[in-house]
Order: sequence, then structure tokens, then C-alpha cells
Amino acid sequence: MRIGELADAVGVTTRTVRHYHHQGLLPEPERLANGYRSYTLRHVVVLARIRRLTELGLGLAEVRDVLADDAGKDLAEVLEELDADLARQEAAIRDRRTRLRALLEAEGGVPPEGPVSPELAELFAGIGDVSGSPMALRDREMLVLLESTVAPEEREGLLAAMRGALGSPEAAARARRAYALLDELADAGADDRRVAEAARVLADCMPAELLPEEGFDLDPGHGLLSALYADFAPAQAEAVRRAMEIASRGRRS
Repeated sequence: MRIGELADAVGVTTRTVRHYHHQGLLPEPERLANGYRSYTLRHVVVLARIRRLTELGLGLAEVRDVLADDAGKDLAEVLEELDADLARQEAAIRDRRTRLRALLEAEGGVPPEGPVSPELAELFAGIGDVSGSPMALRDREMLVLLESTVAPEEREGLLAAMRGALGSPEAAARARRAYALLDELADAGADDRRVAEAARVLADCMPAELLPEEGFDLDPGHGLLSALYADFAPAQAEAVRRAMEIASRGRRS
């Protein structure tokens, strides 16, 4: 087998094959009398293994360690492991397609924030159409970011808290009211008289489970809050600050 045939069989370029030779990942094959490399099934298996490991996110140094562990195995063992790798990838793809199908078939379609989990899509659908509310869309973007960055073991707790706070028709109505009040403050100063009402309504929408009992810095110029609310109008930022203060105080009482 020539280098081009090897590359085509695995779905890489000949340049990639030569790079793996240079890195010591792929053994150099014997050369024929005419000087051409002659690759075998073993090279196909190793190259496919390298490609699969790199696709999983391993660096070349990590790939080298895995291949070193494989060195003492016979071809059948390596093929069995390669088959197991493929089975795991197939299962992962099936799971991703199931989640994608659930998104596509969800009531209301795919939200404007892009693909989200079915659970979050259901929550958004329950709140209703808020496409005309800049504050609601910003809040959804934050929820999508939060869901995608929390640890897997914390994700279900986050979603449960959000469902508890926003999952009923009454809660959805409160959320829409809070968004409307905050939208009205887009051009207002922090001392606007409407801030107090917006803060009270918003506080009723905040999941108590997601608020710390103590030690939380509510200063909008501090750390995370500064990053989250930097583009809020002064009145909006003040309303959010007061709402978090009210909700946190309610949890401590």
C-alpha cells in the first residue's frame, strides 16, 4: 500500500502521515526496491487510532502514551479496541441526534439563542414569546451561558431551580412583567422612581436555590456582576442589584 492509499483509507492527507512519521507516532514502513514506502494493515490501524484520539481532543504527547500502551498488543486486540472506540462514538452521535431532534420538534421551534437543551427550550417556550424584549433576550443568553458552563452534576439542580421559579403560568407572567418593567428603564437613571417596582417584581422571579445565604457581594461594580451587567442602563443595573438584595434577604429570613 502506498502513502496516498493509506491516507485515503483513513481520511487524512499524505502531509499528515509524514507529520506523524516525523513525530514518531506512526512507524516508518519498509521501502521497496524502488524506494517507495510499503504500508501494511498495521499502519492503517495505527493511523486510524491516531486520528480518532486526536479527534477526541488528545494532544500528540498523550497520543504517543496511548500508542506506547498498545505496542505489546497483537493486531486483534488493537482492532477490538478500535471497534470499541467506534461504538462509543456511535452512541455519542445517537445521543446528540436525539437531543437535536428534540430541539427541532420542540413547541415553538429552536429559540433565537440557538440550540439549547430540551429542558431549557421547554422553559423558554413556557414563558412565551419575548422576542420584543431586549432584557428578556439578554436574560436568556445568560441562562444559556450558565447552563453550558456549570458542572454536569450541578446542571440538573440549576434546571430544577429554574423550573420551580418560572415553570408555572403565573411565574411566566411575572417574568414577562419583570422584563417589561426593566425594558422601560433602558434610558433611565439609577434614581428613577420605577426602579423600586421593577426590583420587587424581579425579586419574585429569582430562584431562591441559586442565591447564597450570605457573603454575596451585591455591588454591581464588583467581579461577576460587573461583567454581566456592564451594558445595562443605570436604572436597570440598580433594579437588578436591589432585586438580588431583596431575594437574598428573603432567603435568610
